[in-house]
Amino acid sequence: MKSFLATAAILAAFVAGSALAAEPATATPPAMKNGMFVTAKGMTLYTFDKDTAGKSVCNGPCATNWPPALVADGAKATGDWTIVTRDDGTKQWAYKGKPLYAFTKDAKAGDTTGDGFLNGAWHVAK
Repeated sequence: MKSFLATAAILAAFVAGSALAAEPATATPPAMKNGMFVTAKGMTLYTFDKDTAGKSVCNGPCATNWPPALVADGAKATGDWTIVTRDDGTKQWAYKGKPLYAFTKDAKAGDTTGDGFLNGAWHVAK
């Protein structure tokens, strides 16, 4: 029983931490900081080579590790910014047609640990 409770406590802490790490949907496109696009919390955003213009293919476990930069209801895209609809129906920010994502292994604002991940398929969005 102690083992079960310990496992349940660890799982609850992980889920709570994951929820806290999630970026809220925004009504305005991501900002540029230090030459790269970042979330409202300053976390680095990335593009994924396997996406096609206007279409995200990062779903399920991929989207858990690479949370999409979500769009708030009523947001409007202008210029090079677009809004793509994900397979689950949520809206995601895209720059020049490339959907944007954060990376869960970036611990603090400015980290770029996802750059070059998956044999170079992930890139810092600039």
